[in-house]
Amino acid sequence: MPSTRTLASTTFRSLRVRNYRLFFFGQGTSLIGTWMQTIALGWLVLDLSDDSGFAVGMALAFQFLPSLLFSVWGGVLADRFDKRRLLLLTQAVMALVALALGLVVVTGVVQLWMVYALIACFGVAQSIDTPARLSFASELVPEEELSNAVGLNSTVFQMARVVGPAIAGVLIIVIGTGPCFLVNSVSYVALLVALLLMRPEELHRHAPVPAKKGQIREGVRYIWHTPELRLQIALTFVVGTLAINYPVVLPLLAKITFHGDADTYSLFTMAMGVPALFGGLFIAHRAAATERFLFAAGIVFGSAIVAASLAPGLALFVVLIAIVGGAQILFMATSNTLTQLRADARMRGRVMSVHSMAVLGSTPIGGPLVGWISQEFGPRYGLALGGVATLLGTLVLGGLIVRLRERTDLAARERQTEFAPVESTPAVAS
Repeated sequence: MPSTRTLASTTFRSLRVRNYRLFFFGQGTSLIGTWMQTIALGWLVLDLSDDSGFAVGMALAFQFLPSLLFSVWGGVLADRFDKRRLLLLTQAVMALVALALGLVVVTGVVQLWMVYALIACFGVAQSIDTPARLSFASELVPEEELSNAVGLNSTVFQMARVVGPAIAGVLIIVIGTGPCFLVNSVSYVALLVALLLMRPEELHRHAPVPAKKGQIREGVRYIWHTPELRLQIALTFVVGTLAINYPVVLPLLAKITFHGDADTYSLFTMAMGVPALFGGLFIAHRAAATERFLFAAGIVFGSAIVAASLAPGLALFVVLIAIVGGAQILFMATSNTLTQLRADARMRGRVMSVHSMAVLGSTPIGGPLVGWISQEFGPRYGLALGGVATLLGTLVLGGLIVRLRERTDLAARERQTEFAPVESTPAVAS
């Protein structure tokens, strides 16, 4: 049985790389602020709209519509330009938008249209930031450590998901939503400093793709003609559209179904974050991501969402939503890693832009839909829709991904056998 020291050195091995270590801690600090903003945004829109689920869905749509429209362009920029410098720009813009949101709230001039306009500006920066940040992981560590780095990225995201809502819940009740946005604007400084302190010569950069016409079409065509990537992104789109709409459905469940307040919403988010934190560590410890593991995680993820939607009481709901959080990170981190590993390095930025568009860009479709369903039929129905969609998507698309990978591996083994050197049998003396 491995010792604790051996287990830790295996799980956190990417932290030995200086550039990745800076990114890990800088991003962790920034993400705490981001989660504070997420909690505050949902609660602010509920207050401004008289508890309208559709309005919360529209806020999410305004934030992620730019990802649907511009993520592929963001992927082209990530393939064409220095990713570190691109991230410096996008992170600075998002910090300024968070500052503006905080100022209009604390000064008391905020209106719903202002929130929509500012969050749309945030979304434009995010549509460029996300593909650059996701593909940047492959430059921070050697390729054999990519799965570990992605797992640790997921871990720090989930750690922030626990800490950020806990702070936000207290701040909202004591002094309101405005300070959450202001703290978020300051938290971006940590990642900006980390990016500036990196040693560019130690990055594992690939040659930049030269500018030419048709690069977006080239990236989309590459994905379409690579069956594993096509199916992987299709499955991610189904889950991203209908299941990952927690900023819409969780505040409605907290306020309407369970008659709670901002603390209840924060409790839900933290309950999802704690198991997801351990899920991220598990992914980081695993040697490699596999399609079979993705399939199993998808089944557990979908089943847990359906079960949570049926929970009769608050305590049981918190337990089940915790399982949802753990299963989601296993599913999404594995999907992220597999997409990067199966993509050609020259196409990775564009591939990850389409992948992020499937997760975030699908929200403008799913957010208002889930918000409307939650408003008309109840938040439980909005949650259950995502669980059923995840189960069906995993059974159909996930099953095809597993079979395709098995055929690919079998063909590779047969080629190795065909071209393997034949050992000569020594002659037997007569």
